[in-house]
Amino acid sequence: MKVILAGYNIDSDVIADLKRHAPARDDITPETLSASYARISRDPRPIDELRAAARQEVEKARRSNQTIIFKMGHHSVAEHAVFNFDLIGLSRLALEEVEKFRLCSFTEKSQRYIALGDDFVIPEEIRQAGMEAVFLRTIRTQNSLYHSLYERLKAYVFDKHRDIAQDAKNHSVLDGWAKEDARYTVSLATQGQVGMTINARNLELLIRRFAAKKLAELRELNAKIYALAKEVAPSIILFTEPSEFDSKTYADLEEAAQRLHPPKQNNLSRPADGRWAVRLVGYTPDGDDRILAALLHTVTARSYESCYGQVRGMSQAEKSEFIRSSLQHMEFHDFPLREFEHADLTFELIVSAACFAQLKRHRMATLTRQRYAPELGVTIPPSVEDIGAAGEFLSVIEQTNDAYARLKREVGEAADYVLTNAHRRRALLRVNIRELYHISRLRQDATAQWDIKRIVGIMTDEAGEVMPLSLMLLGGKDRFPQVYKKVFGRDPKTFPPDFLK
Repeated sequence: MKVILAGYNIDSDVIADLKRHAPARDDITPETLSASYARISRDPRPIDELRAAARQEVEKARRSNQTIIFKMGHHSVAEHAVFNFDLIGLSRLALEEVEKFRLCSFTEKSQRYIALGDDFVIPEEIRQAGMEAVFLRTIRTQNSLYHSLYERLKAYVFDKHRDIAQDAKNHSVLDGWAKEDARYTVSLATQGQVGMTINARNLELLIRRFAAKKLAELRELNAKIYALAKEVAPSIILFTEPSEFDSKTYADLEEAAQRLHPPKQNNLSRPADGRWAVRLVGYTPDGDDRILAALLHTVTARSYESCYGQVRGMSQAEKSEFIRSSLQHMEFHDFPLREFEHADLTFELIVSAACFAQLKRHRMATLTRQRYAPELGVTIPPSVEDIGAAGEFLSVIEQTNDAYARLKREVGEAADYVLTNAHRRRALLRVNIRELYHISRLRQDATAQWDIKRIVGIMTDEAGEVMPLSLMLLGGKDRFPQVYKKVFGRDPKTFPPDFLK
């Protein structure tokens, strides 16, 4: 056996320093990895020799990449080239679009943990329309309330949790609770930053999709990313022009929808407990049985039809015992077997922008969304009500909604920049059972933010009603020991460490 570390991400400043102090060379590019790995299927030489050959003949490697990707259609070779980008000074609205791409890695500046200044994007569309004064007046009012709320909420949180505050190690956590609730008044124009790791295949997709976007900020970002990537790896970023499919499909659908006869609108019932925000709109009807059949299928040599037929004939006790066999060795950091992906649920959610910012990180789910809609109301943090600031909060929201209405008439989609983290949108979330476990572990934990914790709590309640067997160990990391003991009558092998509780 021979194992070789073929390459790894290196800080661009280190690469530049190496270039300055070494003779000029052409092989400082991830393209050689793509080209050498592409040859594995047809060249008998060891991989390390193929890499050496590609480094010695960079132009030949580039031509090979273009032939394999463009002519032969094997885009997967581009996945061996990986880029890291620092995206700084983007609006929260733009970052939502960036983080739609599934097979990438993102780490974002958190408005929960970092106190915000007054940095925000002024959209080019608003400048061009002469609406800058309206926009700036609204944003500054929002930010002023943020700073005021943060100071008052900080005092409120420390007083409410005096016992925790006695230990200085907890002060940053308490301070974060104040920040995360104060941020509900800041806009989607607020600047953020994100570290993005992306392979060349997905980068090409991002560039092509962003080339078709209406927002000027996204097109500017796209041009900058493309210029940087093309300079380093021109042979694996090929399809960059927007296709009509990317640029026209949703607009065509919108026009088609407007031609349909609209149904009568039903009034949205809003119970006081907030359960109106979550609706289970679809699920695998016999989800537990499907998962049981998939488990049986994996460990036998029988057809799925035979396994499913056997499951349908089992008693509830037999089903419970069998599925428990697949869960009994789980620990707080484990998720169910892949067979649990054979059943799913679809939820319609009405969530704040603050909540959506966390929901969008679950990229293995299927998440589609509408634009933010002031008519859906806003989410007011309970702590803001507790300190008697709800009136101030709603006054700023009213000013924001007025500005949004004016901006929408002039700049269309770019009006969304002025909306706040409190504003809501509808989203459609489809998850398989395995992914729901992941969401629950993270978002129902004691450390989870209250808004998404509430939403996911309702989701898991409704999911448990239709698939009780598959979801018997659902819950946050901190509660895993209690949930496990309730199911199995004994403690799990390991417990979450203190920093996860």
